[in-house]
Amino acid sequence: MKTIAYFDCPTGIAGDMCLAALVDAGVPLDYLQQQLAKLGISHEFTLSINPTHRRGLRALYAQVSLITPPASEADKPSLQLHQTPHAHSHPATQNDHSPLQSSGNHAAIRNLPNIEQIITQADLPERVKQWSLAIFRRLAEAEAAVHGIALEHVHFHEVGATDAIVDIVGTCLGLDYLEVDAVVCSSLPTGRGQVRAAHGHLPVPAPAVLKLLELAQVPIYSNGLDGELVTPTGAAIATALANYFGDPPTMTLQCIGLGAGGKDLPVANILRLWVGKTAPISDDNSLSKLPSAKPLSYDTDTITLLETQVDDMVPQAVGYLHERLYAAGALEVFAQPIVMKKSRPGLMLTVICQPTDELRCTDILFTETPTLGIRRQNQQRWILPRQIHTIQTAYGPVAVKVAYHPHTHAVLNIHPEYEDCAATALHHQVPWQVVYQTTLHTWYNQQPST
Repeated sequence: MKTIAYFDCPTGIAGDMCLAALVDAGVPLDYLQQQLAKLGISHEFTLSINPTHRRGLRALYAQVSLITPPASEADKPSLQLHQTPHAHSHPATQNDHSPLQSSGNHAAIRNLPNIEQIITQADLPERVKQWSLAIFRRLAEAEAAVHGIALEHVHFHEVGATDAIVDIVGTCLGLDYLEVDAVVCSSLPTGRGQVRAAHGHLPVPAPAVLKLLELAQVPIYSNGLDGELVTPTGAAIATALANYFGDPPTMTLQCIGLGAGGKDLPVANILRLWVGKTAPISDDNSLSKLPSAKPLSYDTDTITLLETQVDDMVPQAVGYLHERLYAAGALEVFAQPIVMKKSRPGLMLTVICQPTDELRCTDILFTETPTLGIRRQNQQRWILPRQIHTIQTAYGPVAVKVAYHPHTHAVLNIHPEYEDCAATALHHQVPWQVVYQTTLHTWYNQQPST
């Protein structure tokens, strides 16, 4: 079973909200502080996480207080990540108009290579490093794009550099502590209005946030709330770590964490973190209980199903459409003959793909077919564990896909890969079926006798 972390973001997402939610879900604050100390910047900040309430709901609130002496004027960058007054306790602010709590001083000014060096040299779990580096690079790429400068010239503003490191690395540490295998995030609200930043007043969503949402093709919507709801740090965390955006996957909940934003909104300003296991059916809830039998379970994953029907598509275009969809990452593509309105013959086109490939496949369907609409839904599917083995046959190496029973490990299906069989058949000028049968025969002969 896999551990899934689902970020439910009805009022948006910020780095400090993620950090607080993880602590509320069971990540010890002492553990985070001990690990963050390995970054070598403990003299620049203090991290506190305290209980609070938002619209009558209990949550935790994270705050990074800066204690570093001010940087000299000569050290200040020509470009800074924007400093925004918004709904969350963002790297730049504590609330609507007040700066982040500190001793009146500023933290060191850093660019992307500086931050990458800090993370790389720290004695942290390897995937924490990789996640953190990916988030910062994505954030810097968005800033570089909106300002039209080279990536290495992006500087993080003097307040945000330190607490962005704490929020991002701390979030990655928390996910690693909970042994999370995959991250899913809800659709994100845009907010509205303007924010005051280092570059003047900016529209909401801020340019860097909008670029992050565009690059990751994040589904967005307006919930009618004013102010910045998705911060650059929050957007970078979500777009770098989430496997897909949308509804929560099927899972058995293990714990829930609530992280509060800094502003009191008309609704509870809380990010909800759901942590669960992908499990098909709880044994306690099964209709039939057989105590002597070991309960069955299979792995699951989430796929996206796209469907549309057409009655005016030339047959030759269907084959080309299949090729383009498979090249875009589709797991399965098929066409079924149907009878449509006015008794017209048509085709039902169905595409199964990973959620991350949905928009690419959707774009191909719209551009390569005459359809005006596409139905979509996320579905859960049972999957068998499988492996690819390359075996040496009389005609050369051929890949074989082998599927196993998850409990008995018995072989359930063996399929020589079509492409390998086709290439081998052409090379040796023999029928495809001969290569296929020879491969199966060779595989069975190589298995130990029972």
